[in-house]
Amino acid sequence: MSASSRSFPERERAELADLLDTLGPEAPTCCEGWTTAHMAAHLVVRDRRPDALPGYGTEEAGLGGPLASWSHRLEDQLRTVTPFPDVVARLRSGPPLWSPMGWPLVARMFNLAEYAIHHEDVRRAQPGWVPRRLPREVQDELWTPATLFARRTRGGVVLRRTDVNGVEQRIGSGARTVAG
Repeated sequence: MSASSRSFPERERAELADLLDTLGPEAPTCCEGWTTAHMAAHLVVRDRRPDALPGYGTEEAGLGGPLASWSHRLEDQLRTVTPFPDVVARLRSGPPLWSPMGWPLVARMFNLAEYAIHHEDVRRAQPGWVPRRLPREVQDELWTPATLFARRTRGGVVLRRTDVNGVEQRIGSGARTVAG
């Protein structure tokens, strides 16, 4: 499949895998306490272990508990037992067809933001990073998940698009503005 015929999440997955290969397992990310090895393990477990899925998002929602602990345990096990190049190869190959993340509709819903965010988490933690110019249609697609993620922000936030004049959305009562 040519690069141009792949969906945005598929391209992000491939570019992130390339970046992880280049950086190796110990490079920083913007996720507190995570290296690139943690990031790769997180994405592979998310793709290949449906039993981990209920634990994702629970900490951000203030729940944590055994579901989140189970997901982290699976990630830690993969990260410590499997060589980093093998983890990245699994990430690059994507989820198996039996996994919900391998079903096109589910993958589209859940991978659009996931891969864009985590690709940026790795990119922006590296010295000399520069902002990317994403195509307008991709920015439009990412707007909805951005507003949904912003709902988790305590006190609220104002999201402002810098690619479209005057487009912003207030989430909650907060006055802090995030532009991009």
